[in-house]
Amino acid sequence: MNETLIDLSRLQFAVTALYHFLFVPLTLGMVWMLVIMESTFVITGKEIYRDMTRFWGKLFGINFALGVTTGITMEFQFGTNWAYYSHYVGDIFGAPLAIEGLMAFFLESTFIGLFFFGWDRLSRAKHLMVTILMAIGSNLSALWILIANGWMQNPVGAHFNYQTMRMEMSSMWDIMFNPVAQAKFVHTVSAGYVTAACFVLGISSWYILKGRDLPFARRSFRIAAAFGFASALSVIVLGDESGYTVAESQHAKIATIEGIWHTEDAPAGLTLFGIPDKQAQTNHYEIKIPYLLGLIGTRSVDKPIPGISEIIARNRARIVNGREAVIALEALRKSPQDPALRAAFEKHEADLGFGLLLKKYVADVRQATPAMIDQAAQSTIPEVAPMFWSFRVMVGLGFSFLALFTLAFWFSLKNSFAERRWLLKWALWWIPMPWIAAELGWVVAEYGRQPWTVYGLLPTHLSTSSLTAASVAASLTGFVLFYTGLLVAEMYLMVKYARLGPASLGTGRYHNESAPQLAAKEA
Repeated sequence: MNETLIDLSRLQFAVTALYHFLFVPLTLGMVWMLVIMESTFVITGKEIYRDMTRFWGKLFGINFALGVTTGITMEFQFGTNWAYYSHYVGDIFGAPLAIEGLMAFFLESTFIGLFFFGWDRLSRAKHLMVTILMAIGSNLSALWILIANGWMQNPVGAHFNYQTMRMEMSSMWDIMFNPVAQAKFVHTVSAGYVTAACFVLGISSWYILKGRDLPFARRSFRIAAAFGFASALSVIVLGDESGYTVAESQHAKIATIEGIWHTEDAPAGLTLFGIPDKQAQTNHYEIKIPYLLGLIGTRSVDKPIPGISEIIARNRARIVNGREAVIALEALRKSPQDPALRAAFEKHEADLGFGLLLKKYVADVRQATPAMIDQAAQSTIPEVAPMFWSFRVMVGLGFSFLALFTLAFWFSLKNSFAERRWLLKWALWWIPMPWIAAELGWVVAEYGRQPWTVYGLLPTHLSTSSLTAASVAASLTGFVLFYTGLLVAEMYLMVKYARLGPASLGTGRYHNESAPQLAAKEA
């Protein structure tokens, strides 16, 4: 087994996915803010709201174009770098991705063209409908992709066919309404809404601090404050639901997130702070809130959350049982009509994926030693420190967004936000923070699933293509250079048009100079 190939393949997908998700959140949230701004224009007839829709839509369009570019290349990697994964679960995983392309991607791609080029060709109501359909399309795209990802986290609605050696779909309904997928969708899109609100709030704050385009900036600030306040609340509430589904379906992930080394009496306490120590299997300087994790993670007072040591012991037993499934499967493939072999396989089939973990250490699982079994059991637990800290930084940022938008919304209601320079500066400097929180969220979700490509079914080390490590390293280098170039281009264009402000619309109603500068010129 070429571990370098596996590591490089994982790194390439991680890099391209994290790059891609630099563009996605802003798209998901900004498009609904455009709907709000244009709806206000249609209702009131005030041209300033039309200008707001067009200006923020220009920044949305730049981001959308680069997001599409990075997303398409990422999907191709399933066929190039993860061929066995595509073969093993392609009938299931491919279905939501195909629907995403046919339904959502074409919908948003079609209407984004009408959004930009239909201002003078469509009536107000028709153009608003175009914007709404564009918003629905972009969020439907996220839905179907997260249904596919949710199945990897919690594989329901499917069964293994020993004759074809593939997973086959048994219920599309179960896959669509997988609780993990649904929780991931609402949490992810809410995070995108927070990202867009922070983006608009921060740039609007910069205009106000500079004293320029104040009617435009003040209205944009108000919309962003209200939208962001609702979104920040949603992220926290829906994040709690996402955490509950993780606690139900992925015990190893929740144990590493919380640094639970040993099972506690129910209900378990929530660790606010601590320094995980893998060797001692404890958290130093731990600060805990009693009972809270048990209430959040199990919705009960009597159901325990398994600790890492107990999960490893349980997984070891599953690996031993799964080894028998692998042995029976190999025999069944040679004699597929033998009822005794089929019965032996079906007896252990539930743990087949755990038995496959041994393939990383020995080609013939019959020869697996107790040390190899122990090593495989240990591998079912991700490293605690990256999970522990990534989660806490993400959650800390989530509550900072709630504080920011609560104050921004409150002072908007009191019509005094323009005088709160500390608030405006906070909003400006906080623009990048939602992206950091979103990337950390994906680190928790994807790194926390290891060593599985499909949780409990297909280990990552068996999922790769038959490539050379050198070819993957070369393509990884190319992707990093190309995506970095795209990111630099987006940053340049975003900063350029943000600095130009609504004057870039060419309506003659706005100027790059601040109000005092214009007054000085007129004098």
